[in-house]
Amino acid sequence: MYLSNQSLIVIVVVGVVAGWLAGQIVAGGSFGLIGAFIGDWLLPRLDIHIGVGTVALVINATIGAIVLLIILRLFAGRNGGGWRGRFGRRW
Repeated sequence: MYLSNQSLIVIVVVGVVAGWLAGQIVAGGSFGLIGAFIGDWLLPRLDIHIGVGTVALVINATIGAIVLLIILRLFAGRNGGGWRGRFGRRW
């Protein structure tokens, strides 16, 4: 799979926008790039096709980021959660 420089820029921009949108919908954020990959993988397997174009990419990535944030929240628990580092500090 070959990605041009323009494709990489689009992926980064879509990931940033999707991360921001997901952070507005679900408390948290900064998982837009990972969410873009999750959304791109998950939605076709669920037979959900949003469309083509940049807007569809942003919606797809936002849905993936929201799914990721919900999963992380489930694993973090209700005690304030957060991923703890080696010495007990949050990341």
